[in-house]
Amino acid sequence: MHASLAAPMTTKAGFGWFGIVRIGLVQASIGALVMLTTAVLNRLMIVEFQLAAAIPAGLVAWHYAVQLGRPLWGHGSDKGRSRVPWIIGGLVVLAAGALLATQATLMMASTFPAAFALAVFAYALIGVGVGAGGTSALALLASGVAPERRAAAAAVTWIMMVGGIVASAITVGELLKPYSPERLLEVAGGLAAVTIAVTVLATFRLERQAGQFRDSAEDAPAPDFRAALAEIWHEAAARRFTIFIFVSMIAFSMQDLILEPFAGLIFGLSPGESTKTVGQFHQGGILIGMIIAGIGGSAFSGKRAEGLRPWVVCGCLASGLGLGALGLAAVNGPPWPLGINLFVLGFGNGVFAVAAIGSMMGLAGAGENTREGVRMGVWGASQAIAFGLGGLIGALGLDAARRTLENDGAAFQVVFAVEAAAFVLAALLAVKATGGAAMRAAMIKQKREVFA
Repeated sequence: MHASLAAPMTTKAGFGWFGIVRIGLVQASIGALVMLTTAVLNRLMIVEFQLAAAIPAGLVAWHYAVQLGRPLWGHGSDKGRSRVPWIIGGLVVLAAGALLATQATLMMASTFPAAFALAVFAYALIGVGVGAGGTSALALLASGVAPERRAAAAAVTWIMMVGGIVASAITVGELLKPYSPERLLEVAGGLAAVTIAVTVLATFRLERQAGQFRDSAEDAPAPDFRAALAEIWHEAAARRFTIFIFVSMIAFSMQDLILEPFAGLIFGLSPGESTKTVGQFHQGGILIGMIIAGIGGSAFSGKRAEGLRPWVVCGCLASGLGLGALGLAAVNGPPWPLGINLFVLGFGNGVFAVAAIGSMMGLAGAGENTREGVRMGVWGASQAIAFGLGGLIGALGLDAARRTLENDGAAFQVVFAVEAAAFVLAALLAVKATGGAAMRAAMIKQKREVFA
């Protein structure tokens, strides 16, 4: 037996902070392109074109459904031992899908059947691009960062992703004034070109810096896809964490597709104003919440596996509080301090997200046989399903409430109340799913059973 197969090893120094920031630039590019579809195009369909909220929600849910392929794409990058081509290819496909989605949205006012068919294809491309590129980027991060730095690295990359969303939302909002279809196409094309260029530059020779912080051999072949999934599902901690991710991300995503229509219908904001307001206050709150959770979680949690659990729980509860306040805003209208309310909601979302992602990164390298790609793919698929269902439930719930109550404010209030309750449930699930005992048990079990 090779010595490298007999003992734990670290083959390289791995990523420093500059390498982590470069992966963060990839995440920022993904976030910027997705913002165009979930914010701008979603608002145009509901407010300007007077379509049912279920239509854009269904398209977004479709792009999340396509991401069920995340474990398979992650496994492909595991077996290929090269993740950068998957990252760049994913961003190119994502950018192409965003451009086609923009064109399809603008066609809906005149030729809806053809436009909708094009939109279905475009959102499928978006799902493939996000899934392939995002999963490979996270797997590269998990395998190339030392264990004690994984939570902080996750915080940095997600902060940069939200920063990309905020920057692009504000920039796109400004560039869309005054709004016109021609201007929207120009802005979308420019955004696609910039994000692809940033991704190519950020990943240039990046993989050469990656280390291998694993308890198994670098030369050991990745298991086949079914064996990898079976290994993960038999881990009690990984299974509980998957369920927690599913429930919490449903709560997290139910608001995504209705915030801009809410700003337009209840507060009378134009497309550019609603994009800028939601981006500046909600996404800005997420960014600050992530920064505080990243710094505070690292400073006060140390290396304890359960150290991030209070941050997850508090983030969920703060998000529920922000949604409850938005329910009051829905029936009070413009006198309500919308910006402050969106900031509070975003802050809670940011704290929850970084703490949950930090826990995820801690479990990503726990497998003796499964590689980071397929493990991150499983959790990414759970997240994708939850995001699709959450957005669809929020939009369908809004449509149903508007028809039943015949009052936009009351309809939004009902939906926000349901979202708040979902976050409270997620907080309860987080107590067990992110506990240190469960996470340590998973790692001990893996080490004991690997030769069984």
